[in-house]
Amino acid sequence: MAVLVLAGSRAQTNVDVTLEAARNGGRVVSEINAGTLRPEIRGTGHELIQVVDAQGRVVAASARMRGRAPVRFPPPVPPSGRRDGRSCDVDAPGGGCFIIVEFRVGTGSSTEYVFSLAPAPGLVPQPKLFLLLLIGVLTGTVIVGYGTWRSVGRTLRPVDEIRRELDEITATDLERRVPEPPRRDEVGKLATSVNATLERLEQAVARQRAFVVDVSHELRSPLTAVRMELELALSGPQDPEVAETLRAVLTNTDRLAAVVDDLLALSRLEADRNFRREPVDLTALTDEEVLRRPRRTQVTVLSEGPVTVNGGRAELARLLTNLIDNADRHAAAEVTVILRTEPPGTAVVEIVDDGVGVAPEDRERVFERFARLAEGRHRDAGGTGLGLAIARDIAVAHQGTLIITDRADDKPGARFVLRLPR
Repeated sequence: MAVLVLAGSRAQTNVDVTLEAARNGGRVVSEINAGTLRPEIRGTGHELIQVVDAQGRVVAASARMRGRAPVRFPPPVPPSGRRDGRSCDVDAPGGGCFIIVEFRVGTGSSTEYVFSLAPAPGLVPQPKLFLLLLIGVLTGTVIVGYGTWRSVGRTLRPVDEIRRELDEITATDLERRVPEPPRRDEVGKLATSVNATLERLEQAVARQRAFVVDVSHELRSPLTAVRMELELALSGPQDPEVAETLRAVLTNTDRLAAVVDDLLALSRLEADRNFRREPVDLTALTDEEVLRRPRRTQVTVLSEGPVTVNGGRAELARLLTNLIDNADRHAAAEVTVILRTEPPGTAVVEIVDDGVGVAPEDRERVFERFARLAEGRHRDAGGTGLGLAIARDIAVAHQGTLIITDRADDKPGARFVLRLPR
């Protein structure tokens, strides 16, 4: 802004100086035309005027231009009788550069040229105005800078408080939260997001700690049983029941292996859900999993044809196996697997058993890791407590759902309903 004002002031000063020089030169032109011009041009004494004839001789001059060399400046271009310009090669008082207004009077050998000069304005034509402007600009800059500093400091103060609080939060005190400023600006939204992230982190750590406790408990039982059986076998190596002891050890070892396999499956699902996907026929895959090993109950598969989804074949096989194994452990005599499609593009798998079923208030809890209902503990002794949790995680990884509902025929038993996008 200051540069624009300075440039405008300088341009206006140039115009004013040119007009003043033109007035002085015009007065001399009038005297020439009237025949009253004298060798000594009279005026206020400050004018810089010189009259030169066609031969380049000075015929008249103002007081300050007397005795000076003739002004050298290109004549006006016909038909114009006036030429304005600027020159720094003029013998005139003050030296430097001058604004020149040149008039041509007469024609032929009687032509005369009137030169009216004025010192050209410098870079700062009006020092007082420039000084005032400079003071104003500096004052405004200081005020704006101070206001900006105060405003930024006031805005960033909550950010500094958030930073200090985050620096003090450790894994042992995740219940702490950062202060939320009363204003709902960007900083307030940041504090809300940080607290929401801390909330999710606290819940995740709590789940992780509970998971570690549950894993320790699940592994301690079979390990204790194995140790006890081995100690008994060592205390009586000739005992005829050693073979039975070894079979018990093998059973507990299988249970340990199953827990480890399920833990490995969970860790893989949580670490990477970008597994390889391909078209999978759920009907054929279900038949394979049912026939893969003998079951305690009669398992029937009902389907009108192929039901194809895009997913991980190994992951979907584990999902179906976990659901069928769970139904087989809890069923009284029969398990039915129903496959069908629903518009606009959903594959549905129902696993129905004729056991005691699951109470509505427990239908979400059974999907928690290591969760076992009190009623079914003795019937589910061979399970790891992770099968249903893994099954739901696999369904979610395929953008699907897995829930428990009542049987459609209102008979006792559980009905697991898996929905996957086709």
